[in-house]
Amino acid sequence: MRIKICGITRLEDARAAAGLGVDALGFIFAPQSPRYISPIDAAEIIRRLPPFVSRVGVFVDEDPRRVIEAAQVSGIDTIQLHGSETPRYCASMPLPVIKALSVSDDFDLAAIATYKTAGILLDTWDPERKGGSGRTFNWQVAIDACRKCDSLILSGGLGPSNIREAIETVCPYAVDLNSGVEAGPGVKNHTKMREVVAVIRKFGG
Repeated sequence: MRIKICGITRLEDARAAAGLGVDALGFIFAPQSPRYISPIDAAEIIRRLPPFVSRVGVFVDEDPRRVIEAAQVSGIDTIQLHGSETPRYCASMPLPVIKALSVSDDFDLAAIATYKTAGILLDTWDPERKGGSGRTFNWQVAIDACRKCDSLILSGGLGPSNIREAIETVCPYAVDLNSGVEAGPGVKNHTKMREVVAVIRKFGG
């Protein structure tokens, strides 16, 4: 099972996560996020990372030209879109795209099939925070979604206390962790990261 640690703002956290063998690191380029990092600052971290760690840039309803510019400046290799971006928008991107979909009470699984992206990420719907709420959602939706998408990424309030249940219940392609492994917004708790990765390696197959 693949592991992504998102909301990276500090080199020491990025290196700690990479040292644990995570597959991807996420850098949030949405200015409204408390974990925002500029593309220039992200580039300073990215250029000092070891090889074989994917670098993901997270955007929310950004102008496509700004996304492309940020990708070039920062050196990311994957684009994650967390807003209301259309399938056409996703298809216009020059890098592989992960499309995040927010799960609400009336979430329609048919939406997944409309996106021809490298991956689909499911997160908890929040009326104010499109970049992630830090809360879990009904995992039955994710179980059903896994039948429609081989590269489903589970997100939303995952941490040491629930990661085993999450991966054993849903069996996603990957998990995306953020606030559940933090000491504060944008500051990772290395002990929590280590605990979560150990559980995933043991029970995630």
